[in-house]
Amino acid sequence: SRFRPDSELSQLNRQPGEMQPVSLALWKVFQAARQAEIRSDGLVTPLLLGALESAGYNASFEKLAGDVDGTGPVLMIETLPAPAYQTADIERDERSRCLRLPYGARLDFGGVAKGWAAHQAAQRLQGYGAALVDAGGDIALSGHQSDGSPWAIGVANPFNPDEDLALLMLGKGGVATSGRDYRRWQKDGRWQHHIIDPRTGLPAETDVISATVIAPDVMQAETAAKTVLILGSRAGMDWLEAQPELAGMLALEDGRRLDSQRTKSYLWS
Repeated sequence: SRFRPDSELSQLNRQPGEMQPVSLALWKVFQAARQAEIRSDGLVTPLLLGALESAGYNASFEKLAGDVDGTGPVLMIETLPAPAYQTADIERDERSRCLRLPYGARLDFGGVAKGWAAHQAAQRLQGYGAALVDAGGDIALSGHQSDGSPWAIGVANPFNPDEDLALLMLGKGGVATSGRDYRRWQKDGRWQHHIIDPRTGLPAETDVISATVIAPDVMQAETAAKTVLILGSRAGMDWLEAQPELAGMLALEDGRRLDSQRTKSYLWS
């Protein structure tokens, strides 16, 4: 966690330029973050910590001064350039399991770590029976239920929290939702959120309120959901349709819901 100064991640961020040994867990999460960056063509990257802090996301969300209804203090937003580094710029030694961050680079694994943790938990439970692991909306499925039936998974409705946007029926794999409807705050009467577009270093300008993606595993689903949200509805849906292993739905700010072609096979009817 970047919010704990004594965490291994915080210690790594404080010592750029030095080759530092890391735990197996951090090493694996870093590798997952590298894969997310590659799959998303750089739109999902762990090297956005400075942009997140500048946008006001400098504490765990429940501790932030600003709140979701806009009644709390305003958080200052500072314009930032696009990130100067990619994960390929981080020196790695697989044999000694060491990383060296270049000066000015800091890591925040965010949703990648959450998806990885859910995937690991589901894999460990698989030996005891089918499992569904929900880590704050990142859901990992190890297989169909014992009677052979799929799991029923409700997709949150960003416009009405008392209702589901849809009900998905899944047997295995992963599903994740990325949205700008919860982790948000106001500045100058405009909502800001925690999903940073690395091309600008600022909260993504997008017509997508939330994106839900079904994938072979939850880590791919988490990466794809964030990618689609950053791209926006038109480019995001084109990108989603071009990935044969993915399906998804978008909730747009005008109230519409868009489903990819492959989503139909997962919808409860």
